[in-house]
Amino acid sequence: MEVVEFSREIEILKIDFLKNQETLDLLCHPLSIEDCLISVTEETSPAKWHLGHTSWFFAQFLLKRFAKYEVPPELGFMLNSYYKGVGDHLPKNSRRSISRPGLVEIGDWRNEIRQRVIEFLDMTTMENFFAVKKILELGINHEQQHQELLLMDIKRNFFENPQRPRYKSRSLSAIHDHSSPSWINVPSGLVTIGAAVSQSRFHYDHESDCHKRWIDSFMLMSHPVTNEDFLNFVQHGGYESPQFWLSDGWDYCQRQNWKHPLYWEQRDGEWWHFTLWGMVPLDLKAPVCHLSYYEADAYARFKGARLPTEFEWETASKNEKKIGNFLESGIFEAAVLDDGEEFAGIHGTVWEWTQSAYLPYPRFESYLGDLAEYNEKFMVNQMVLRGGSCLTPSSHYRHTYRNFYYPHMRWQCGGIRLAKELA
Repeated sequence: MEVVEFSREIEILKIDFLKNQETLDLLCHPLSIEDCLISVTEETSPAKWHLGHTSWFFAQFLLKRFAKYEVPPELGFMLNSYYKGVGDHLPKNSRRSISRPGLVEIGDWRNEIRQRVIEFLDMTTMENFFAVKKILELGINHEQQHQELLLMDIKRNFFENPQRPRYKSRSLSAIHDHSSPSWINVPSGLVTIGAAVSQSRFHYDHESDCHKRWIDSFMLMSHPVTNEDFLNFVQHGGYESPQFWLSDGWDYCQRQNWKHPLYWEQRDGEWWHFTLWGMVPLDLKAPVCHLSYYEADAYARFKGARLPTEFEWETASKNEKKIGNFLESGIFEAAVLDDGEEFAGIHGTVWEWTQSAYLPYPRFESYLGDLAEYNEKFMVNQMVLRGGSCLTPSSHYRHTYRNFYYPHMRWQCGGIRLAKELA
């Protein structure tokens, strides 16, 4: 590597690191101190923890290895998420119970780690550059994941407040693609799935290695399922009809007394839903959002269709331009932007459930050392979602991106795009 190129690469890393740190900070600006401390479910985490944990990641995996920095033990215990090889950590459902260190102290430490990372990059040599770059890029993408998680958690926390407060005042309205939905044929073929290990652009370990899959011809819907579509399922007894549900899903639905998607509410005979802008009338033309895998699968059966596999989804989406409703749009709601694409809103808008279990690809190699825990240990009992959402940073997303959640979870922006066999 030439000296000029090396210097340029270092500057790019510094810019990306600082930009994403600033984005997470700015997403917290509308919150009060009290807002930053609460977490109302076992799935969510306090905003204070997100701020501290993302900085802990750089301290633990970058600065400790290359700059001999030691994370203060009390912070390591509090801010470690699930890395057993690193040491003990606070159980997730206890994060809301820790009042100290406070938000100010976490902010001060975050600033310290930020400065230490920049100083370290200024002293990085060409000899260790590629090892540093690999960890720093992972940390930056990790922070981008937490930008989305933060907004998911804020929305869930605020929904439990009887006053249903707004995260911020609405400044942008959702824009919808108004073209008519249709079934589109995706032909049979031997297709390439995933990202090559040798690919220079960042991707997670579970996106590689690229490999061949045979895809039989199938039909994929041009548009995601809308609130109006799903309301029809609700009104026709979809939540009272076990024939549409997987056994585990039906049992979970009954235990949780699900009657409609998360954040929906009926007021005086009209349907409303909770958004980061507060309670608003349900937009029937918007894509349905905040569904579990169980609900998505039940709806597909109700319609005589199915969910696509993740390999079918990737094959259909790979030629679509990556323009859509991402975090940067500032809409923060599921809306299909009129981009003129064949598959409307397939990138951005909502994470689309697939029928594929979250499993390793052929020749999968996890990250080395303690970072092996990043993805690999979650490859059981979870289902894959594709496509990004209105809360996903655009620069974080690519068409090979694999998201994954347990089938009962629905606080993430999960939606549906139907598939079916050729008639």
